[in-house]
Amino acid sequence: MPTEGAPVRHPACEPAEKPAAFPLAEPRRVIPFDYYPRTRIVFGPGKIDALGELAGELGARRALVVSDPGIVEAGHTEHGLAALRRAGIEAHVFDEVEENPTTANVEGGVAAARRYDPEILIGLGGGSSMDCAKGINFVYTNGGKVQDYWGVGKATKPMLPMIAVPTTAGTGSESQSFALISDAATHVKMACGDKKASFRVAVLDPLLTLTQPPRVTALTGIDAISHAVESYVTKARNSASAAFSREAWRLLSRNYHRVLEAPQDVDARSGMQLGACFAGLAIENSMLGAAHALANPLTARYGIVHGEAIALMLPHVIRFNGPQCRRWYHELLELAPQTNGLPVIGEAPEKLAELVAAFAAHAGLPARLSERGVEAATLGELAAEAAKQWTGSFNPRPVDEASLRAIYEAAM
Repeated sequence: MPTEGAPVRHPACEPAEKPAAFPLAEPRRVIPFDYYPRTRIVFGPGKIDALGELAGELGARRALVVSDPGIVEAGHTEHGLAALRRAGIEAHVFDEVEENPTTANVEGGVAAARRYDPEILIGLGGGSSMDCAKGINFVYTNGGKVQDYWGVGKATKPMLPMIAVPTTAGTGSESQSFALISDAATHVKMACGDKKASFRVAVLDPLLTLTQPPRVTALTGIDAISHAVESYVTKARNSASAAFSREAWRLLSRNYHRVLEAPQDVDARSGMQLGACFAGLAIENSMLGAAHALANPLTARYGIVHGEAIALMLPHVIRFNGPQCRRWYHELLELAPQTNGLPVIGEAPEKLAELVAAFAAHAGLPARLSERGVEAATLGELAAEAAKQWTGSFNPRPVDEASLRAIYEAAM
């Protein structure tokens, strides 16, 4: 993740005076960045069977597996435990993770860690399990409470090594150093980031994603798509992040429809899982934007799940950013299967917004905030909360309370 401070403004994201000037494949000047790979990525069908061997390579003989009841029911948790035990690793489970992990979940996991004294933590499940594992690691190794790690670089002591085994294709948490944990009392989402919280290994086994319910596939897929789109245009964008964003978008945009229509297609599942992981790597190097700033208050106030909130807001954020970022949006359109060879630069923002909205519609997700019970009278309060979100500071077009409210109004 980029550090806080005044982000670099990119000339290539400025509005084009004439369409004839397009395309500019590269920024007009070198953008400095510092990319330090921290996560080994092990990809392929059946790779969960190597979990014990990978944990052993990290010197662990006792593991705590962080999972959730749905993943336990699907049999994936036991699959991972069996792989650990075959390698002679003592393995225990903490499976009390909610859909949006809370400080209470973390506290329960810390109690389990104190009971079993693990040498490694394994986040086996969706983004919630992986984020909860990070939260447990913060508190178990550094003390205090989760709120103490809200922000960047707050852990002062070493942390346990961790392995991620994602069973969904969405958050990209396996390739990020941030955990999103909700305060159990206030429901505010806290982004807790530290490079020490990066997973040492990410095991990407697309077979584990075959059991996702259709709605989970749709919501996590939209989330991953938003990560690719937003990270491609942020103020902190650089050559490394753009490479991951482009490949993530190519994989996700070409497999999203397929994975909904043919959920047992392992190739499509593989494309989605790799795309989500690469989008996570893009976030780690360039952060996100206004769509996530707008989505979090919808989850906190109305209980709208994250992927659905993102689907509601992203098309309108693309339109808002369009005057500044049409060149980059056009590049994404060229990579999407429905739009190869699109010739008119001026249409790029609107066409991309329509494409993202079509993805959500194909999954049966609502298109308007009013369909989810959002009241016009609350938009001011929602905008005030959105303006406090860190991700909004990386949006390529500056946002404030007034502009964020206008985006909410457009989505009503």
